[in-house]
Amino acid sequence: MRAAVFGAGSWGTAFALVLADAGADVVMWGRRAELCDAINTKRVNVDYLPDITLPATIRATHDPAEAAAGADLVVLAVPSQSLRMNLVEWAPLLPSSAVLVSLMKGVELGTAKRMSEVIDDVTGVGPGRIAVVTGPNLAGEIAQRQPAASVVAAADESLAKRVQQACHSPSFRPYTNTDVVGAELGGAVKNVIALAVGMAAGLNFGDNARASVITRGLAETARLGAALGADPYTFSGLAGLGDLVATCSSPLSRNRSFGEKLGRGLSVDEITAGSRQVAEGVKSCESVLDLAARRGVEMPIVDHVTRVVHGELTPVQMLRSLLSRTAKPERHGH
Repeated sequence: MRAAVFGAGSWGTAFALVLADAGADVVMWGRRAELCDAINTKRVNVDYLPDITLPATIRATHDPAEAAAGADLVVLAVPSQSLRMNLVEWAPLLPSSAVLVSLMKGVELGTAKRMSEVIDDVTGVGPGRIAVVTGPNLAGEIAQRQPAASVVAAADESLAKRVQQACHSPSFRPYTNTDVVGAELGGAVKNVIALAVGMAAGLNFGDNARASVITRGLAETARLGAALGADPYTFSGLAGLGDLVATCSSPLSRNRSFGEKLGRGLSVDEITAGSRQVAEGVKSCESVLDLAARRGVEMPIVDHVTRVVHGELTPVQMLRSLLSRTAKPERHGH
């Protein structure tokens, strides 16, 4: 198996390590030539995972054509809002039989499309060649080869099994699922909910408040999923609850950490300026809300997070507003 990983950030690098541990030869594409050179000479991604030694079966290049050449598996691990722009450039370079795998967790601004839909939109390969890997996968822990499980979702079950085999390593256990819609929604919405949980933590609210936000966030995700035809059981699995708990609970989570800083009084611009890495929920909150509005689905937590990100509410005002909403049954619509 030859794999190309487009994206040399922490998750792209960690997944390249998973693929290498599973027996693949991996070529990573990086945006910056100097980072690629450092990976090849020092065997370390000095900017994102400086404590992890990479095996000789992983190499890096700044040339997308070199990365894509002969790849059986093309893994896309760039920020979700830059996927379309990058993929327009890369699409002509991709082998005609390669499987395209999305590691991205977001919804595109403007179109409200999930990442697999953007991939199909740009490449025209069809759902039969697109898979999604998602779950409770904090990059730092996976790179350290700590035990982790994930979901490989694809419309074609045989394709999901093929990708599953390609990334099943001694420390990384993937399960298959044919519910691509549910898997992608779970990954995208949990980033927004993690911002809200982080704000609660930054305001020194306790476990009750955080558990309430996590649980009601899952309910919002499931409502949107039902409107889009997702399997409800997906949201109780690794791609739903599993990813949500990890992202909302761990200090390693970019979105949770970003939310904490908001809760402590920093602005979005101040936090963004101090970090090289992207908190996907900051952009995706608006597109998730757009997607929900198109389907007539109410998502109050996502709505309030979006208003904080846009500077319309403070975190304190957000949480007070959520608590003051009209009391309802726990099961929406009953």
